[in-house]
Amino acid sequence: MEKALKYSFESACEREGSNAEKYVLREALFGTKDVLPAWVADMDIDTPQCVLDAVKERLKHPVMGYEEVPASAFMAQIDWMKKEHGVDFSLEDMLYSHSVVASMHTAIEAFSKEGEGVIVQTPVYPPFFHSVLKLNRKLVKNSLLRDAEGKYRFDIKDLQEKIDENTKLLLLCSPHNPVGRVWEKEELEEILTICAERNIVVFADEIHSDLVYSPHKHIPFTSLGENAKNITVTAIGVGKTFNMAGFAMSSVAITNKELREKFFKAYERVHFAQGSSLSHVAFETAYKEGKAWLEALKVHLYKNYKMLETLTKKYPQFLKITPIEATYLAWLDCRAMGLKDKALRSFFINEAKLGLNPGISFGREGSGFMRLNFACSSAKMLKIVQRLENALQRRQLG
Repeated sequence: MEKALKYSFESACEREGSNAEKYVLREALFGTKDVLPAWVADMDIDTPQCVLDAVKERLKHPVMGYEEVPASAFMAQIDWMKKEHGVDFSLEDMLYSHSVVASMHTAIEAFSKEGEGVIVQTPVYPPFFHSVLKLNRKLVKNSLLRDAEGKYRFDIKDLQEKIDENTKLLLLCSPHNPVGRVWEKEELEEILTICAERNIVVFADEIHSDLVYSPHKHIPFTSLGENAKNITVTAIGVGKTFNMAGFAMSSVAITNKELREKFFKAYERVHFAQGSSLSHVAFETAYKEGKAWLEALKVHLYKNYKMLETLTKKYPQFLKITPIEATYLAWLDCRAMGLKDKALRSFFINEAKLGLNPGISFGREGSGFMRLNFACSSAKMLKIVQRLENALQRRQLG
């Protein structure tokens, strides 16, 4: 009972008025402030108290100057990755980054040239394909396959057909945003076989790796063996796991020395520096003290997901929910509503009063879908579900 009380997610601090992105941009994105925002992938849940306490302690020192990422911070992450995911990194493998997207840009610069191919597996988090196009690389789309139950898988045949001698990099989203898959070892090994044979580097975005629901288990791509270590750049961090995106600190782990040196050349051109004094403290503390909080959080998040699932089962003529294995992002199949993407977005904004990500923004394969962030307090989740149910009831009544 004490633990349950210690980590209660029934309510959370109100973020409206705090300069939170999802609230500040409501009117610009949705044309109204009269929506509950459930889009950008951070949580409307308080950051762990252990992290906040550590930051308060650091603020007792009056100087906020340049600092290096302490070895102890990276070692805390290395220990976490070993205990939680069974993967071995060393201190020399680790580089600071302020975001996974920045790391992705750097990988594209490091391992490909303008006009060369970069593989993206859609539907996927929009910066995957935006980054490729902004850097003038060739976008190689290897769309995921979706079965009758709504589960997505790699299209290996399509991947093999689309690779040529100018294909240099594959951007792997693992676990996958937005479809919520935790890729199984056999699936990842198929990707590894192809990429190792063709000398294609794999940038593995594993930022959601700690947000996996039992019985599923995240398999770090680089853990698949020596061939994987030789071609993998792994992006990981605390931002999603502990709701710490505002600290702007993640990391890149590269085991292969040659690969690391190539990445570092592009990395130095950008001048990433070493992040902020407070981020270092927050990052290390989260990995050292946040385990119990995370376990309680995952139980709460899954309850929120089940609330959405119950609602979709109540209105199967309108919605289906994609089975979730990881993340706090529900991928809603709204195609049965018979609405084009613009009208579907309008339904959620004007009838359900909810601000969601339109599926089409994740690639054409997302047409007819919407992404809903359910990482919020129980109180807010009830409001989200009620608003959506009210809108569906009105539509049912015609």
